[in-house]
Amino acid sequence: MRNKMILWLVLTMLVAVVSACSGGGNNTPEEPGAPGKEGGNSQEHRPPSLEGSTFTMLVESNPSWPYDKEWPVWKWLNEATGASLNITVPSGKLDETVQLNVAAGSLTDITMMLSLSDANKFGQQGAFVNILDYTDQMPNFTQWMEQYPDIVRSNLAPDGNLYMLPNEGFGETNRMSWLYREDVFAAEGLEVPATYDELYEVLKQLKQRYPDSYPLSFRMGKTLNSQLTRIMGPNFGTSDMYYYDEGTGEVGYGPTEDGYRTMVEYLHKFTAEGLIPPNWLTVDTKQWQDMISANKSFVTFDYMGRIDFFNIPLRADNPDFNLAFMPPPAGPGGEQKNPFTAFLQSGMAVSSQSNQIDKVVQYLDYFYTEEGRTLASWGKEGETYITENGEKKMTGDFTDLTEFRKKTGLATHGTYTWIDYNAHLALSSNEMKAAYEQAGQYDGPFRPIPSFTEEEQDVLSTVGEAVDKHREESISKFIMGSRPLSEWDSYVTEAGDLGLEQIKDIYRAAYERMAGAQ
Repeated sequence: MRNKMILWLVLTMLVAVVSACSGGGNNTPEEPGAPGKEGGNSQEHRPPSLEGSTFTMLVESNPSWPYDKEWPVWKWLNEATGASLNITVPSGKLDETVQLNVAAGSLTDITMMLSLSDANKFGQQGAFVNILDYTDQMPNFTQWMEQYPDIVRSNLAPDGNLYMLPNEGFGETNRMSWLYREDVFAAEGLEVPATYDELYEVLKQLKQRYPDSYPLSFRMGKTLNSQLTRIMGPNFGTSDMYYYDEGTGEVGYGPTEDGYRTMVEYLHKFTAEGLIPPNWLTVDTKQWQDMISANKSFVTFDYMGRIDFFNIPLRADNPDFNLAFMPPPAGPGGEQKNPFTAFLQSGMAVSSQSNQIDKVVQYLDYFYTEEGRTLASWGKEGETYITENGEKKMTGDFTDLTEFRKKTGLATHGTYTWIDYNAHLALSSNEMKAAYEQAGQYDGPFRPIPSFTEEEQDVLSTVGEAVDKHREESISKFIMGSRPLSEWDSYVTEAGDLGLEQIKDIYRAAYERMAGAQ
């Protein structure tokens, strides 16, 4: 009972972050500071001037918007704070460079961390400072934490410390959903499916009318649950992996549950009837894009940004082309829900070896002011945006967000913690804006991955890895038909024999730590 009560506390403390992160789907103004809304720190503190200060920072250079020391964002940050940045980019992968820097004791003042688990690991080893030790010098961040306690709590390390600055708003770039070819459905007189049985019938009709197509397609990535089972899980009342079950107050493991089996049965049927590609397990991004572009596939799921990614260029040859948001279908025992993916667990960390920690945290405190949020989101008034009738509007010749990043440096590593996502939507099509308005209505609960101790990580990397490998191999075989679904109970038993309960105990302990964090 005690465990259930503690785990129930996780829900009560974390569920509010869904609306805080997504805006609830209709962008109403009741929640100040949520993405797409004005408001926030009601008693903002002006950070002290850091005129003459220079901080070193390590960031990744994205191939789509390569780092440029001449980006205006660096000038704007200097004008706002007085501080300058001496930025380096790794010659290889960022995470490998960070690991080498930690080992060599040569960390920059600020390091961009792409992984919360790495930030917590190195932080507990003493490489990064505990941000909570410096809140007396970060009044705006302190007030921000009061506004977003659940986001902060989800970023805490197992020792209760905060080694990476949390962010809010930017996670909307990770929002995923079902998408469909609205123009094809309209031309064929097809209704948008609300259930998986309806989805099955629609896919069959599309297959009949387009025999050389695979009506439902998706790109797999490196693992089975990268997209496929992650997106579909909530539709069957389950999850792709370990999760906190709000109904029972226990830790569940989706891949051994009845709802997951039902999902696998549908996928097996889709595969057998040619409704999804026979090589679905290895379909890469390029192959998937080609199918969508060439009228070889009509229903999919991916990042919401794919709406403009496909529609804008493809309308040059087909003005009617319209990839649009589709409400998720509900399977037996499930709901019309998407997993909540609109959060981001990466951010900036401060070196414990820095000789100017006090100044660094004062600089970073600026990012948690409304002024800092506006700068990080919209840029500089008069140069990148204007305000008309109380509303901000982008100016300049930015065709899309990628060009915005390339030209300004905004929305690149080391330039944000807290943003107004409306700035990004301002550069999107009306279809994209409408899709974001709808998407929040179908959000499932926010289920952050808890942090683990080094001892727990050791077990997860051995016993947990064995359970994961067994799941990958078995579920793929069930879907492809090389292992009969009559062996499902044997598969569940095998998972138990590999140590599934031991892994669930680790997750249970981690969730309890999260619930008890102050």
